[in-house]
Amino acid sequence: MKISFEFFPPKTEAQRVTLAETRQQLIPLGPEYFSVTFGAGGSTLDHTAETVADIHQHDGVPVAPHLSCIGGRPESIRQLIENYRQQGIDRIVALRGDLPSGMASLGEFRHASELVAFIRAETGDHFHIAVAAYPEVHPEAETAAMDLKHFKAKVDAGADSAITQYFFNADAYHFFVERCRKAGIETPIIPGIMPITNYSQLSRFSEMCGAEMPRWLRRRLQDFGDDRAAIAAFGTEVISRMCEQLIADGVPGLHFYTLNQARPSLAILRNLGLAPE
Repeated sequence: MKISFEFFPPKTEAQRVTLAETRQQLIPLGPEYFSVTFGAGGSTLDHTAETVADIHQHDGVPVAPHLSCIGGRPESIRQLIENYRQQGIDRIVALRGDLPSGMASLGEFRHASELVAFIRAETGDHFHIAVAAYPEVHPEAETAAMDLKHFKAKVDAGADSAITQYFFNADAYHFFVERCRKAGIETPIIPGIMPITNYSQLSRFSEMCGAEMPRWLRRRLQDFGDDRAAIAAFGTEVISRMCEQLIADGVPGLHFYTLNQARPSLAILRNLGLAPE
């Protein structure tokens, strides 16, 4: 089973130390790649580029920098992808991104499909380009049909694979993939996996990104109150069972949203027999 892990770029020395320790714990699992997120409008670009270079030079694991295009200029994006190519990086996660507050212009790119097409025009087949997919529909989409249309546009523009928003219902993933296949989309669609460790944080994230938290899951997590250990243990069991189902159904991989912590993902992977005890 192919596995990969997402990190956010650290901004402080303490965060750098934490991420370095996390990476060292995950490297022995032989991940397909590490990805590094990109701040809205490029606000964390320097930190992203730093982290990408550090992983590329020291970890022996392929790295996939995220690149969002909203508010970006073709010249700056051209320079960035050329810098990555010269470093020997051959993966990119291409996203539309969010418009930061106070930004007057959306820039020349309005959709991730335009960014994918731009990268292909500039670099040919050098990069494996991954894009985002939304099994429970993008929160800004007018309809599920329009959301699927936008996803297909990214694939038609040259995307090689997709990583989904996290979800807590395997059926949501399977129905989405089934609709994609009927629409002629054969691109691998990798489930995004979010470990459960903090109810209030997860609830906030889910509200922002449109991930559905089932009522039963919310109520069970609320029952634990501030007992972080009980939340983590229960969350590990819930996500492990979902991943077992996904693997049994033949998913092409699992992509873990780590929040720069190794322990939650490792606990799930141990349950799945994909990490040593």
